[in-house]
Amino acid sequence: MAAGLPGLDATQLHHGRSAAFSDIRRKRRCRMIYCGEYASGFTERFPMPLFIVRHQHSPEACPARDPAMAVMLLNHLSRPSAARHGVVIKGEAVVRGSHSLFFIAEAADEVSLEAFLTPFRQAGAVEVMAASTCAEVVASGGCDQPPAEISAALLDPADACQDAIEAGLLIHRANPLNGETSVPDLAGGAVMPNGRFYLRNHFDIPNLDGDRYRLSVGGLVERPLSLSMRDLHNLRAESLLVTLECAGNGRRLFEPEVPGEPWGVGAVSTAEWTGVPLIEVIERAGLRPGATHLMFRGADGGLVDGHDAPIRFERGLSFDQVREAGALLAYEMNGEPLSPPHGYPLRLIVPGWYAVASVKWLTEIIATDTPCEAHYQAEKYWYQWVRNGHDAREPVTIMNVRALIASPDQGESLPRGETAIRGVAWSGTGSISRVDVSLNDGRWRAARLVGERRRSAWQWWELITRLDETGPLVVRARATDTAGRTQPDHAEWNRLGYGNNSIHCVTAQVV
Repeated sequence: MAAGLPGLDATQLHHGRSAAFSDIRRKRRCRMIYCGEYASGFTERFPMPLFIVRHQHSPEACPARDPAMAVMLLNHLSRPSAARHGVVIKGEAVVRGSHSLFFIAEAADEVSLEAFLTPFRQAGAVEVMAASTCAEVVASGGCDQPPAEISAALLDPADACQDAIEAGLLIHRANPLNGETSVPDLAGGAVMPNGRFYLRNHFDIPNLDGDRYRLSVGGLVERPLSLSMRDLHNLRAESLLVTLECAGNGRRLFEPEVPGEPWGVGAVSTAEWTGVPLIEVIERAGLRPGATHLMFRGADGGLVDGHDAPIRFERGLSFDQVREAGALLAYEMNGEPLSPPHGYPLRLIVPGWYAVASVKWLTEIIATDTPCEAHYQAEKYWYQWVRNGHDAREPVTIMNVRALIASPDQGESLPRGETAIRGVAWSGTGSISRVDVSLNDGRWRAARLVGERRRSAWQWWELITRLDETGPLVVRARATDTAGRTQPDHAEWNRLGYGNNSIHCVTAQVV
């Protein structure tokens, strides 16, 4: 307690705040917060409820008019002082002319927060209000919704959403969490930093225990396996640069509008994935005669339309497809263990295929003699058209060829003179052979391909040009791969909005 102020017995503390704490301990989510190096004897992670505190005093008793009182309260409100009380100050401000102070705080418990508030109660009135983060409110479905009960087996959706927001992702849905990478963020190195790698989820995010984790390999195999992470780490490791793209990337650009997440063009990212070649695990298990397909089951699941009971996320590939793609059982992403949103502790990576095939939180591999008929294989992820008056459909598999313009950004102002047009291009059927750029609907000009050409990862490209006239600048880019596939002006519309690889167009302004 600050020197120079009389102490208060616990029984003298204001008790009107009791309701603010009662439901918090019982219902609301618990964020894992580290109070920091300032805390004395307080260095472990622990649940931290969130509060808004309002301090009000009369104009006649304004503490700021008393230099000693003012600096005492200022020092008391400092982060080191708060941490010694088990409190984390998230932000504070005084409303000018109102003699009101507001601050947001996380506190270890009721006693800690009340002890910290003692000097403010002595200087005026204090009101404590239980609070939620914006991400928590959105994830729970409304300001008036009670905080959701979060199972220990699931990652807190509000925390996952908040982390994604702070990393710079553009959020389309908080629960299940879906967010795309900002297109300007694509400009940079060969890989996307893990926090800015786009996220696509169909259900809550599992929070698996890596120490207790087992990968089951069964079905039509000679030797069923149950592999721990230690077992997998003891097998031959391989690292691959692989671009993953959501099949719905670009869905928002289809006309007429189609259902589903309204992805722009940022549901794509590249990472270096490290793990065990899938073929080695399958060979250890040994396929029995007649086994032609593999079904992959993730730990995530829930209710979906058309099903009365919860389902698990499942996808399948033929054994030939697995071998041809060079699929990987990945446990690291850019040199770090997978994070829960990206599939910790193990996910399947299928180079060249749309990312729905790269099952996260992989728990089971089942060898079968028939193709997978799971919901996300048989009912979702199909191109559906009407052609010549008849319904037609085709499964979503290999990524289409595509180029994106990372610089300039949409609406950016550019000075006259020399400038660089830059971006990335990729394809599921081979490496990129060329990228062409058009300015203001002029002739197509070949861009320079930058860096090593890789079959499974995006290709950097750039075009150095001069901008001599002011006014609107329309930049278009199209890619061609080594299989001879080129982007169309407009991708064929389909009912579920998959595979949109229309030529990317950005409008800037030359000033």
